[in-house]
Amino acid sequence: MEEYNVYSMIGEEGFERLIAAFYKQIPQDEILGPMYTGRKLADAEQRLRDFLVVRFGGPARYLEQRGHPRLRMRHNPFPIDQTARDRWIQLMHNPFQKAQLPADAEEPLRSFFASTSTFLINRGEQQ
Repeated sequence: MEEYNVYSMIGEEGFERLIAAFYKQIPQDEILGPMYTGRKLADAEQRLRDFLVVRFGGPARYLEQRGHPRLRMRHNPFPIDQTARDRWIQLMHNPFQKAQLPADAEEPLRSFFASTSTFLINRGEQQ
């Protein structure tokens, strides 16, 4: 499946279900939770959702509000090592069952999450 067709398959609602379920796990997580101390989870949730929507073929709200994603620059303040990356993937894996997305939409999302989370490692060997 063409990854830019994901939005046409799951729409805003699919991204909302997936990302809301992901962020519900963050406050109690001992690795990722501390990275959000003093930050509004609702804002982070909206930014990720809007980014994924535009990345996978939906409306360009993220680009209109924030400009180019500049993912490495925006994530540089957070200590992302292999352990943090792996936990992020684990916590992102959990919501797929709750979100009940079509398999054709799930595969490109999982692939994108795996490669992008590795790209964002900024501590340790992957720099």
